[in-house]
Amino acid sequence: MVDAKPDGRSGPLGRMKTPKAVAKLPRQVRDELTRRLRRNKGAFREEDVQVVEAPLLKRAVGASALGNCMEWFDFGVYSYLAATLGKVFFPGASPGAQLISSFATFAAAFVVRPLGGLVFGPLGDRIGRQKVLATTMIMMAAGTFAIGLIPSYATIGIAAPVLLLLARMVQGFSTGGEYGGATTFVAEYSPDRRRGFLSSWLDFGTFVGYALGSALVTVLNLALSDDQMLSWGWRLPFLIAGPLGVIGLYMRMKLEESPAFQQQLDEHEKSLAQESAGSEFRTIVRRHWRPLLVCMGLVLLYNVTNYMVTGYLPTYQTETLGRSSSFADVLVLIGMLWIVVLITFLGRLSDRVGRRPLYAGGAAAMIVLAVPAFLLLKAGGTAGPVLGVLLLSTLLACFAAPSAATLPALFPTAVRYAAMGIGFNFAVAAFGGTTPLFTEALVNVSGDDLVPAYYLMVAGAIGLITVKFLPESAQVPLHGSQPMVGSRTEQRELISTSQELYRFSKERSKVR
Repeated sequence: MVDAKPDGRSGPLGRMKTPKAVAKLPRQVRDELTRRLRRNKGAFREEDVQVVEAPLLKRAVGASALGNCMEWFDFGVYSYLAATLGKVFFPGASPGAQLISSFATFAAAFVVRPLGGLVFGPLGDRIGRQKVLATTMIMMAAGTFAIGLIPSYATIGIAAPVLLLLARMVQGFSTGGEYGGATTFVAEYSPDRRRGFLSSWLDFGTFVGYALGSALVTVLNLALSDDQMLSWGWRLPFLIAGPLGVIGLYMRMKLEESPAFQQQLDEHEKSLAQESAGSEFRTIVRRHWRPLLVCMGLVLLYNVTNYMVTGYLPTYQTETLGRSSSFADVLVLIGMLWIVVLITFLGRLSDRVGRRPLYAGGAAAMIVLAVPAFLLLKAGGTAGPVLGVLLLSTLLACFAAPSAATLPALFPTAVRYAAMGIGFNFAVAAFGGTTPLFTEALVNVSGDDLVPAYYLMVAGAIGLITVKFLPESAQVPLHGSQPMVGSRTEQRELISTSQELYRFSKERSKVR
């Protein structure tokens, strides 16, 4: 429990003893519940506490995680095939220019992500999360599937990289509404006590998708010759996205809208939703700029680490350190599987100790361990590189596990989807998706193969500063939403605790 320290005796003369149930509450939960009880002028009733049915919760988490899995399946495929795609679509350039061109096309998708967030975010706040998430799913599948059908440069010339760019932009546009919506949807479905654990399954899907994509490319590289990969082998992973998209669309069409969207907590939030329908971007920037900056700082920390490990490390191993592609592929795959093992445990841990300690500890460790991790990656043999990638993957898991629960909690229900779309996508576009491109360019210019470590240290410092301004949200009801519980028993417990807390706060106010 976060800050769950009993007050013992309180009041100016120490005459009041904190009720046991109240003393068990984490401080941030106690403060939020006290505020709500004072506003309601009474304890919670049954209609004030939302019970989430287990089957609905499982479907919501599963369908949302599948979307992330599919998005990152494509990402893993593209990252592992970056050198191959450079040869297919940019054959006239030097090897270094081919790689940078391939990463530039990859980064171009992130340029349109904020646009997707600006379009899909307000739509999600007005017409519902479920409808928009179904749309983004089919768009992502179509964009990925299309890449597998594009003829090579040798067949249609300059039109080939142009079509690749267009397909990537379709992916980027749809992704602009995907992660913000998926995190919002899962967070709004999750009981307050378990939001960190349940939301971490979203990023579990992320890294499972990446691991599947990278594993498939690794198998193809081992099974096919270089000529076969260049001719047709590279297309296979992209074509798989079609059937995956149909499955994901079916699952999302079966979902019910999130409880928080169906029933806003109070009239203030409802009026805010009506007001923001015409000018939501301006409303968010004007009223929520502080949490927006915190969101962007945390996204920077998470995604610079994420794209460094998942997007750049395979290329770093092959092009900078001169290792075989199979060694590089297996090495990063080990890191992804390690994150898959860790992430839900860390999500559960964030429910107990809080989101802030996890972020802060990871950011501080990044500043200290980034250079040693890359020195291990450069070491000869197998043990050093494996340990290096495990260090970086552990740090990445510390940022990934709490993110899907932390970021939506920064904003009220009425503007949550749009605010996530703005904050997350602008930060990813500026700092995340550009990480492989910038890092590769800096290594080429400077000749220093520790540049990636320095890049991570800067991200860690920014993250550590951001955490100072992050409000603790573990076990706290979302802004603009009713308290969420997972069973009728928990509902009765919360109602009973609210009665004690309301009496205690009233008596304490009289004493003061």
